[in-house]
Amino acid sequence: MFISNAYAQTTAAADPGLMGSLTTFLPLILMFVVMYFLMIRPQQKRQRELKAMMDALTKGDEVATAGGILGRVVKVADTYVTIEVAAGTEVVVQKNAVVTLLPKGTLKAL
Repeated sequence: MFISNAYAQTTAAADPGLMGSLTTFLPLILMFVVMYFLMIRPQQKRQRELKAMMDALTKGDEVATAGGILGRVVKVADTYVTIEVAAGTEVVVQKNAVVTLLPKGTLKAL
């Protein structure tokens, strides 16, 4: 009596078209683009640099490992590197354990 009956619209809803679909997915697309440039791309660049550094290791390079060991490269194999940590003391580590190539003369300064 006090409330009138509500009926569904009789005309068909307008098709949102391309712009409606684009605006629906725009936040998701924008979030992926921002994530790519802030997280994925820098990580890929760092991985490429690290791989290039591991491939360029040569005898006589001074390196630091992931475990914090500093030493001079004595021998380089395909997957392993022999590092001299003290006079007459050599340690064999995997190539991917080498994280930093130190400037020449760093070990003498220590």
